[in-house]
Amino acid sequence: MKEMNWLVLYPEMLLLTMACIVTLVDLWVSDERRRVTLWLTQATLAAVALMHLSYFNDGVTLYGMQAMVVADPMGHLLAFFAAVAMMVSIAYAQPYLASRDMLKGEFFTLSLFVYLGISVMVSANNFLVIYLGLELMSLSLYALTAMRRDHGVATEAAMKYFVLGALASGFLLYGLSMMYGATGSLDLGEVFKAIGTGRINKEVLTFGVVFVVAGLAFKLGVVPFHMWVPDVYQGAPTAVTLLIGGAPKLAAFAIIIRLLVDGMSGLAPDWQQMFIVMAVASLMVGNLAAIAQSNLKRMLAYSTIAQMGFVLLGMSAGVIGGNTFSAGNAYSSAMFYVVTYVLTTLGTFGLILYLSAQGFESEEIGDLAGLAQRSPWVAGVMTVFMFSLAGVPPLVGFYAKLSILQALVSSHQPVYIGLAVFAVLMSLVGAYYYLRVVKVMYFDAPAHDTAIERGRGVSALLALNGLAVLVFGLLPGGLMNLCRDAIVKALAS
Repeated sequence: MKEMNWLVLYPEMLLLTMACIVTLVDLWVSDERRRVTLWLTQATLAAVALMHLSYFNDGVTLYGMQAMVVADPMGHLLAFFAAVAMMVSIAYAQPYLASRDMLKGEFFTLSLFVYLGISVMVSANNFLVIYLGLELMSLSLYALTAMRRDHGVATEAAMKYFVLGALASGFLLYGLSMMYGATGSLDLGEVFKAIGTGRINKEVLTFGVVFVVAGLAFKLGVVPFHMWVPDVYQGAPTAVTLLIGGAPKLAAFAIIIRLLVDGMSGLAPDWQQMFIVMAVASLMVGNLAAIAQSNLKRMLAYSTIAQMGFVLLGMSAGVIGGNTFSAGNAYSSAMFYVVTYVLTTLGTFGLILYLSAQGFESEEIGDLAGLAQRSPWVAGVMTVFMFSLAGVPPLVGFYAKLSILQALVSSHQPVYIGLAVFAVLMSLVGAYYYLRVVKVMYFDAPAHDTAIERGRGVSALLALNGLAVLVFGLLPGGLMNLCRDAIVKALAS
């Protein structure tokens, strides 16, 4: 184990410094489009992304701050993807916010603090550091949700998000305190060793795991901790919905790996059972409830719940019968699923932002009626995203689902094979509401014939986003190998 305090913290130090600089610079910016603040923010995220990519290529695992922080390939890869997701989210959001007088300096500052919280979470090796990163990210997202202060629905969504988020944080903190009481350490490595001795009170450990899993389940937005997802997705400004539904999902996956796999894999039979129950409930509730929705953002919220159910299925297949032979395959499949889901979500909400004009929120499924006649390429890109979420080959969503199903079936356990069959059936149910969006775009009469004219930059970004979904579906091996390599090195460190 190499102790390299400053090298481990360079990306976070740069982020914190630039967040403060962006805040100060914005005080003197008179341009209503905030070009200086925008480019400073994007340059910061790009620099941090390149740092993480460079560290990932080195393939070295380093520890810092008395082993409270770890910099390993998995953390660097997730941080890199999160930085790219934040850059794309901000690029999509800028025209939308500018047309609604919401393009303020605090949006960029809070976005940087959201990413700083994500960076802390993916590199945490200690209970307190995990909680610090989680709260930094969550509080920034609460503030962003309430940014539209004169909008009652957004304010209500922010209140619900804050109250339920505080409750979930309490669950997580209480669970971590019980784990600390049982093991006598906040360090994930020491907790793992203490659990491995088998001389610790099993009841206290089990209760601790229950509360920890409940807190993590809220951040993923899975049943029965999903109550906030539809209301917040619908009520928040669409630009903020994109921030909530994108990069934070990568951070949630990271702390599941850090806490439950790195720290509590000795208790895998307990938390895997919880994951299975939540996955089944999420697939059922998410897909069935989405069918009844007429609001596009609310439908995508229930879709998210179902998609996260797939991730939990992958995470539940890591330890089979006490052995970890399938752990690398299962966890890398779950990581691949999260990364590709975020990629598709960016494009989906990016298109909603793209279609939203001054004074008009393109939030209802009916708003897409006849889109193929008004703008064939926009309808085509949206179709790619809907098909990918539904799992239609050859798009990346199909391969992501296939990798999870393969991880379940390769266990050769009747329970997991049954779960794979159930997941396929629920995917067929889910295909209905994704295909309904495509049907509305291509076969319903448009409400008006106004041409869609937006900036070329966002149009090009949407086209690239759609192309990435197609290319990674046709050639998934490279990304899957990156995820597998990162997970294997994380498990070995």
